[in-house]
Amino acid sequence: MESSSSLPSQFNVKSPLVREIGRNPRWALPRIAELRNYPPKNIKLPTKLCMATANGEFRKETHGVGSRDGVIIVDHGSRRKESNLMLDEFVRMYRDKTGYPIVEPAHMELAQPSIRDAFVSCVQQGANRVIVSPFFLSPGRHWNQDIPSLTAEAAKEHPGVPYIITAPLGLHELLVDVVNDRIKHCLSHVAGDADECSVCAGTGKCQVHN
Repeated sequence: MESSSSLPSQFNVKSPLVREIGRNPRWALPRIAELRNYPPKNIKLPTKLCMATANGEFRKETHGVGSRDGVIIVDHGSRRKESNLMLDEFVRMYRDKTGYPIVEPAHMELAQPSIRDAFVSCVQQGANRVIVSPFFLSPGRHWNQDIPSLTAEAAKEHPGVPYIITAPLGLHELLVDVVNDRIKHCLSHVAGDADECSVCAGTGKCQVHN
């Protein structure tokens, strides 16, 4: 995935907290918010699409993750240990790929570390701003309510440290490549031309059912 320094323009919504952070239309974030008939009347689309909140006024920063930014990658959390370990592995991959010095995993519920734990860890490592990135595909209640609430509670212990909750993965064209790559690998595996991937390893779930 792209780092926030290479993310494109934000949704085209009239909001003082939404601004352009890139000019390359190829990497444009989903244009859902530009559709005249979206959202349906029974669905409320947050006006602050990146859920930008802070302890006090949100400061204007240069675009991109800085050396004193702490990044928290948060997923739902699972009672299954193997699922939680996958987030740890992804965070290692993300840290190695981006070179960001402060990157922590967090689980919204059911497992540790919590969002609070990760926030504390970021601050202890010298972060003066925290960026919470939901490792979720689509916006929903967890992004709209649960993660903001948990992050706000964690931030109360660190006055003067602003934070931002970014959009979930959403409709990004790179996800097409990810899904296609996964499909092709699984087909290669059932054909006997590839080992199980790290997701399916030891489960025996990647097979053809007749």
